[in-house]
Amino acid sequence: MRRATAPGLPILLGALAALGQAPWGLWQLTVLALAGLFWLWPGRARPALFGLLAGFGYFAVALHWIVHPFLVEPEIYGWMAPFGLFFMALGGGVFWAIGAWGAAQLTRGGGVWAQRLALAGGLAAVELLRGLIFTGFPWALIGHVWVGTPLAQLAAWIGPHGLTTLSLLVAAGIAGLAAGRHRWMAALPVLALAPLWPLLATGAAPASEGPMIRIVQPNAPQAEKWRRPEVFYQRLLDLSAGDGAGAPPDLVVWPETAVPWWLNSVGDRLPEMAESARGAPLVTGILRQEGARLYNSLITLGPAGEVQSLYDKAHLVPFGEYMPWGDVLGRFGLHGLAASEGSGFSSGPGARVIEVPRLGPMLPLICYEGIFAEEVRAGAAGERPRAMLLITNDAWFGPGAGPKQHLAQARLRAIEQGLPMIRAANTGISAMIDAKGRVTAELPLGVAGALDARLPEALAPTLYARLGDGPAAGAMLLLLLGAALGGRRFRG
Repeated sequence: MRRATAPGLPILLGALAALGQAPWGLWQLTVLALAGLFWLWPGRARPALFGLLAGFGYFAVALHWIVHPFLVEPEIYGWMAPFGLFFMALGGGVFWAIGAWGAAQLTRGGGVWAQRLALAGGLAAVELLRGLIFTGFPWALIGHVWVGTPLAQLAAWIGPHGLTTLSLLVAAGIAGLAAGRHRWMAALPVLALAPLWPLLATGAAPASEGPMIRIVQPNAPQAEKWRRPEVFYQRLLDLSAGDGAGAPPDLVVWPETAVPWWLNSVGDRLPEMAESARGAPLVTGILRQEGARLYNSLITLGPAGEVQSLYDKAHLVPFGEYMPWGDVLGRFGLHGLAASEGSGFSSGPGARVIEVPRLGPMLPLICYEGIFAEEVRAGAAGERPRAMLLITNDAWFGPGAGPKQHLAQARLRAIEQGLPMIRAANTGISAMIDAKGRVTAELPLGVAGALDARLPEALAPTLYARLGDGPAAGAMLLLLLGAALGGRRFRG
């Protein structure tokens, strides 16, 4: 029998499921809300609509911070804010609709267990797809709710999409306890995970004797950043130099686009910047121009202000750093939010390891690049870096959930690769993260300061670092095949 559901119920359950994301961290609510969706799922009259509504509720809550970039210049972009959130939520809902529709087609005539397993595989698969197509947007994955819990350590083996698949399986199992025959099957994922919880607990991070890193957070609000460049530049210099007492750090790190001038025209300020680091190498974000191309870049300065290494951001933010069809739309005054003309910034050649004096090989990441687990893995696949070095300007994300979700993803990248991460953010949250994803030191949102922290040790390459998302994708495929081929046996 095909069943209908009041539209508000899947929207509500989807919205509740989003509350496991940072800053709320209510992973228990995520699991229960997803279990509610799985309980309602068998026999849906309109499976695609059911997935669309649930996804819309989920992404409307998880991505509510997306309105903030439009409010930096409200007189120009403010009118777009509600439309931005609506279409982001709708777009995420479309992915869930595809997963739900595919699951329903795969298990026509199958029992409730087949239908629930197919939905778990279908949603996991479209979440993987969401991180890949149209340049990808793997933000607020279901598996992200485990950051800060012992289960996050499983990302070292199965990655973020494995965590998502596991979450959906647990929710499907809990739903099975409420109705239908073969209820014993519902306990399997829960019983499998229960012993892992204490075994995966990491405890406090051990003390490190590694290099001393000074992370500088100037706290320049985005609306003021380019209007008072000298003020924030001087703040960067002062925070880097400190009181001049004691031994200098081994590395000083400034955030994304910290320098308010283009590299081509910054001139004599480079030695001044290097001097503030008291002989240590200085890493900073800066914009640069090469011919007609504009780049969002990271440079390393030596003690005399010479540029020792250069990295250009490769994965740009669509509609933020560049506008698709930007040359055409630019004629009508439509530019990326962080771009100033035409099609905006150009992409660099891709993730690669750079050499930082005193520290060795480092994997640079600029803001948005840190959310792509597979691209981070690819960048670290050659020469094993000593650490990841992420610079960002989270002032675009506002003071609430956005920066905290971004930090949670950074912690997951550290677990996945078994590498520590140095994270410098303009307005926060700047942090030192160890290879188990633990924050060993941080500067909170909205605070100007310099954070001195020891760089933790790297671990051996993880299973995820070696195999990537292949095992997780294989698990999704097995779920879908199992639901299609074996579902008719369990009709209760």
